[in-house]
Amino acid sequence: MSQPETVASLSFEAAMRELEEIVGALEKGNVDLDKSIALYERGEILKKHCETLLKSAEARIEKIVQGADGAAKSVAPLDVE
Repeated sequence: MSQPETVASLSFEAAMRELEEIVGALEKGNVDLDKSIALYERGEILKKHCETLLKSAEARIEKIVQGADGAAKSVAPLDVE
């Protein structure tokens, strides 16, 4: 796990990998209480980071507006709401 690395600099994939490692360690139950709490806190931060990155990616997705003939007519931002 990349503890010293700040979460903000992690890619979505790296953050998810670390989050999966944390979940695995916590599920095994072989971690003492203080370490479990620290891992849980880190996991919460990673989860929020992943959610932020996903929302940002969704905002960048564009939908294609088709004309009557089926050809792409224009591009409009995806409405994520």
